[in-house]
Amino acid sequence: MEISFEDILCLADSSSLSDITLDGNPIAQETWYKHTVLHHMMQLRQLDMKRITEEERRMASVAARKEEERKRESHKQTLLKEKKRLTISNIARQWEIQQNRIALVASLNQDKDNEPCQINGSAAYVFPEESRSLDTILNSAVQGLSVLDSHLVEVEGDTLCLYGAGALECLDRNWSVQTAGIIVTVSFMFIEFDEIVQVLTKLKIKFPNSVHLKFKETNLVTLQQFNALAQMHHIEQLTVDPQGNPVVNFTLWKYYVLFRLNHFNLQKINGVKVTENDIVMAERLFGVLAYVASSELPHYRMLSLFGESRRKQFHCLLEGKGKKPGIGSEESCDNRRNGGESTTRATLNYMTKDFHMEKLEEIKERKTFCQTYVENLVKEAADINMKNESLQKLWPQMFIELVRDAVIEIRNKNSYMKLCLQRITDQKQ
Repeated sequence: MEISFEDILCLADSSSLSDITLDGNPIAQETWYKHTVLHHMMQLRQLDMKRITEEERRMASVAARKEEERKRESHKQTLLKEKKRLTISNIARQWEIQQNRIALVASLNQDKDNEPCQINGSAAYVFPEESRSLDTILNSAVQGLSVLDSHLVEVEGDTLCLYGAGALECLDRNWSVQTAGIIVTVSFMFIEFDEIVQVLTKLKIKFPNSVHLKFKETNLVTLQQFNALAQMHHIEQLTVDPQGNPVVNFTLWKYYVLFRLNHFNLQKINGVKVTENDIVMAERLFGVLAYVASSELPHYRMLSLFGESRRKQFHCLLEGKGKKPGIGSEESCDNRRNGGESTTRATLNYMTKDFHMEKLEEIKERKTFCQTYVENLVKEAADINMKNESLQKLWPQMFIELVRDAVIEIRNKNSYMKLCLQRITDQKQ
């Protein structure tokens, strides 16, 4: 019959037990057998017909403490893993609710005029109260989830994992030089790409050795968004997960990335090695795009994009405007060798939604100011014209009266001279 440790554990309560023999049982073959029995049965004097020494008791006690520490550490790691799982699950649910809210707002904007919809052949209107109730439900759901952590920052080896928008605040911490130096990969999950764009400058300063960016559930929707990555100092690998990033559904998205981030000399995209043929194809597909963008942009706008060191390159580009667009490939090769971004590609920028809204608001304010200014000018001009027309009508009669008054006043020469002298005297006093 096989005996397990649980079967004999009850013997530890027997204070009179001093000798026990378990030799021949499978339990005696385990490496932990002797130390475990001695730790739980301190009253024993002999085990398997061998006298127990104090050294063996001490070794059993040390082994037992180590086992307890191992179990506590294992339990701690299990709790941390479970907390991490629950936190990520909470972040994922918050992200899903946020995306549903955005989709709801977008659909309501389309139907903001309360256009009727057909239900069972009759017209039914979408009332504002219904939209508010749905939004209230989503808000209450978010508040319920907020009880758990809404973001997570984790360093796994050479990878910095950021979950949730709140995790971006970690870039404001004082990272040790050693920790910041080992970070090679930065992974973004459940964060709006527009929010990521705002911290890219901090990212390249805090983690100068980061060369691999990962995006999952970040709402990468348009090719234009990849333009924002040009501000990084160096990227060797780019991973864009199809989940939550519709841009990967575009057939040519990889070629656009290679074209726009040509100065980084990317090695891999989504784990696939970049070949020279891919780079050539990217230039063929989008080479004209940068040329057209730089040609259509006003010179003062072009100069505002570059620093003093880049303006000379731009002037050289202007001098070569007569050349064919094919020079783009030669220029790109030169810039890749020099490790810098080409002047034409730099015109392809990305504007976040918030910045775009600020620009629109600024344009609206300028438009309102100009409209008010022009209206005031028109009103003032109209008033001046009206006064001029009135003067033209009154002037003949006014002129006659002026002449008449002057003639009457100087009719008596002596009286007029006295009057003039009196006026001069009054002025001096």
